[in-house]
Amino acid sequence: MTAATRVTVDPSVERQAIRGFGGMNHTVWISDLTAAQRETAFGNGDGQLGFSVLRIPVHENRADWSREVATARRATEHGATVIASPWNPPAQMVETFVHGGQSNAKRLRYDMYGAYARHLDDFYRYMRDNGVNLYAVSVQNEPDYAHDWTWWTPSEMVRFLRDHAGSIGTKVIAPESFQYVKSFSDPILNDPGALANLDILGAHLYGTPYQNFPYPLFQQKGTGKELWMTEVYYPNSSDSADLWPQALDVGEHIHRALVEAGFQAYVWWYIRRGYGPMREDGQISKRGAVMAHFSKFVRPGYVRIDATSNPQPNLYVSAYKGGNSKVVVVAVNKGTSSVSQPFTIVNNASSSVSSWLTDASRNVAPRGVINAQNGSFTGELPARSMTTFVTG
Repeated sequence: MTAATRVTVDPSVERQAIRGFGGMNHTVWISDLTAAQRETAFGNGDGQLGFSVLRIPVHENRADWSREVATARRATEHGATVIASPWNPPAQMVETFVHGGQSNAKRLRYDMYGAYARHLDDFYRYMRDNGVNLYAVSVQNEPDYAHDWTWWTPSEMVRFLRDHAGSIGTKVIAPESFQYVKSFSDPILNDPGALANLDILGAHLYGTPYQNFPYPLFQQKGTGKELWMTEVYYPNSSDSADLWPQALDVGEHIHRALVEAGFQAYVWWYIRRGYGPMREDGQISKRGAVMAHFSKFVRPGYVRIDATSNPQPNLYVSAYKGGNSKVVVVAVNKGTSSVSQPFTIVNNASSSVSSWLTDASRNVAPRGVINAQNGSFTGELPARSMTTFVTG
């Protein structure tokens, strides 16, 4: 067993508010979640993921809009936040052009920007009228990786945001770059008119190296705006989500997205998929169990607080506070040795800490209560494991 540098958690040093964790449902491309799977995804009891964010598509065909209602409505009944992203505008708003070697690339016609804003607003109103208060709608899914959907340039995105997005009745997300490409979002942050109509800077993290997670320009100019990671699968979509310890890579990825990038939400691609948090049989996968160490305990409205984030190699720690001074600490031990990890929560009078563990043989298994003294306790972190601690 390895001894580690003490982790100090300081609830007085607040970082970002957490909006939640979740995934995508796209009923045109794969079948809808079943009623039971909705409970597994958005319920927060035993054997449930506790997801608090659902992402749905804005279908280009209005006839398909109704397909997304049932799961979205049930998610909101569980308290989840629902957001939506379009892949294409309605066909009559699109023209083709040459984009590199692609002769049939698609883009939104410049004379249709106003109509497209109305299309997005219509979807928001449709969902509202069907019992789903859509928190935000995106301008475009992955406008910079659009071989199979609709391309946008940064200047086109700025123009749409500046001149038309203000007419949309809910919050607006942009630009949802596939790889958190800053050259796509920098122009939005640098244009006061476009920035005024942006509510959430959304990004995807496909292949984004960790050194590109921080975004100084957003920290400088994004005051009052939210920062969401709205789509990813990690580390790949080819392997089973039950491979262990590979699934621990998801824990490190979420940790870095929250701690190093400062994201307020972390949204997987398909909720139910062989590489996703829920297998096709509706059971929670190892990757899902790892996500649940965040989603079940770090609830919407919790605030990330300062903590010693990397007390030794392969050990990643983050901390959050919620109502009634509750503190949640999430520890990812990717190392091959167990760690006896001392923690101190500053100015915390808790005398007990509960913990849950995921490792090769267990999924979010309760481990009982640890005695604490003035906010100090020692947590045993098995090799290649994920542990969440919650103060009493």
